[in-house]
Amino acid sequence: MNRVTSTAYDSPVGPILLTFVDEALVRLHVCHDGIDLARAEIAQRLGIVPEPDASVGRGLVAQLDEYFDGARRAFDVSLDWRFVRGFTRAALEATRQIPYGEVASYGEVSMMAGAPRAARAVGTACASTPFSIVVPVHRVVRADGSIGEYGGHPEVKEYLLSLESDAMLAETLLTST
Repeated sequence: MNRVTSTAYDSPVGPILLTFVDEALVRLHVCHDGIDLARAEIAQRLGIVPEPDASVGRGLVAQLDEYFDGARRAFDVSLDWRFVRGFTRAALEATRQIPYGEVASYGEVSMMAGAPRAARAVGTACASTPFSIVVPVHRVVRADGSIGEYGGHPEVKEYLLSLESDAMLAETLLTST
């Protein structure tokens, strides 16, 4: 029997609900509509109410703290892909190849995922990711360089991209002095 747990994380982009099946992250959800609604949503999808347990997510919480402090470039967490199927997974795996502080277009990601004509499907995959931030869909932009909607919250995408570009700039300034 799998153990399903969750913990809340207070981030600069709003409250985040981290949900785990055993030790693997099954969903990282920025809760624009509140933690309670996110808990109810994930309970319905999993068919079980996650047990509150901050200890399971402690490692990811520390990594998120480092990320938001500009000190972490990638996440080291096991992912439970049960909510991701087919090309969506290939697209999300491809976004993990986009370097920290850089962006790629939906078309570029579709090529990286092995389906050069599937830019729209990449957009759908990014919009439906269960692993926001950890799988960096915020690094995927439109062909014209504009950032897009990001689930109706472009300000979050803008914040994450600025956070990464500012951290890269600070690192460049430190190494050039």
